[in-house]
Amino acid sequence: MDTLLTAGASHFGLTLSEAQLHAFENYYRELAAWNENINLTRIIEPDDVAIKHFLDSLSIVPALPQRNKPLSIIDVGSGAGFPGIPLRIAIPEVKVTLLESTAKKTNFLQHVVNTLELESVRVITARAEEAGQQPEHRERYDVAVARAVSRLSVLAEYMLPLVKVGGYVIAQKGQNPAEEIEAARSALRILGGQLIKVQPVAVPGLDGERHLVIIKKTKPTPKLYPRQPGLPNKESL
Repeated sequence: MDTLLTAGASHFGLTLSEAQLHAFENYYRELAAWNENINLTRIIEPDDVAIKHFLDSLSIVPALPQRNKPLSIIDVGSGAGFPGIPLRIAIPEVKVTLLESTAKKTNFLQHVVNTLELESVRVITARAEEAGQQPEHRERYDVAVARAVSRLSVLAEYMLPLVKVGGYVIAQKGQNPAEEIEAARSALRILGGQLIKVQPVAVPGLDGERHLVIIKKTKPTPKLYPRQPGLPNKESL
């Protein structure tokens, strides 16, 4: 795993220390152990986890905006901690919030954060629709990230309310997401987002297309959004 991670991380401009590689190894061990009792991932072989979870998460790094102070990142629908925990391991100065609605998964996330002694990481058990209306989370983050948990029109309503004006949403997608983007144009306009670019990504060892959809928040999100839990997915904008 170390060799894969070292070579793969360098592809994204990262140099991992021995301590960081050790953290990834411990993360993998905890993931494998907890996965026996909780359905965290179907991918569990060490090399597969290194490529399909860890390096795939780090593929976001080249798209992160440059700031004079540490970035605040919220990982929406974090699941087993991807991409938030790998980002925090690889870039220790970032501040990460892991947002996940399932308590069993947030118990795992908190255990990993404690076990790896990851500072500046907090775990929140809540739906994105709830967090987006809470003052401690609404428009508080520089960047919101998510893997392909929902179609883009829904993700926009989950994520844009959490981001500061001038901040970014970075959504990880697989195959060319042009159709999703076209369907999301109305939602972006309503929610205060502007599509910046669709960035193709090559993850070492991973076949298939990967893309990052990068959206900038250009104006405040109207207070109506996000709507009540479940409604964005049922009736997307």
